[in-house]
Amino acid sequence: MSTLFAFLHHVAAFVVFGTLFAELVLLGGDLTLHSARRIQIFDMIFGIAAGVVLVIGFLRVFYFEKGAAYYFHSVPFIAKMTLFVIVGLLSIYPTIVFLSWRNPLKQGQLPALEPAMRRRVRMIIHAELTGIVLILLAAALMARGIGYFA
Repeated sequence: MSTLFAFLHHVAAFVVFGTLFAELVLLGGDLTLHSARRIQIFDMIFGIAAGVVLVIGFLRVFYFEKGAAYYFHSVPFIAKMTLFVIVGLLSIYPTIVFLSWRNPLKQGQLPALEPAMRRRVRMIIHAELTGIVLILLAAALMARGIGYFA
């Protein structure tokens, strides 16, 4: 079971990264009805995958790996969780922007995306991707037992 949950955790994490990267790429080009709808879909998948990462991650911590006592005494684990929360908080703004596109898209109209807002959303997605890379670093440190304190 531990291996299955590790596999699902990693697949969900790759989906999180992939959907964010896809949003960034789509926001780098001309916004069309098709690309705006795809961004909304990717953002929804991002949210679901992030939830899966969190749930499976906690299941692994409490039931399938070294136990909560170990992880809660690991600096990289605490850093990883902190970064996960930061990435989650950063994701709120782009999600609100993408949700605001619902009505125009339903009416077949292109949503308004001012250049300043596009830059801001892309900058936030860049920050989220950077946070995920740092999470991967923390995971590697954690897996090696670096930063464990008793």
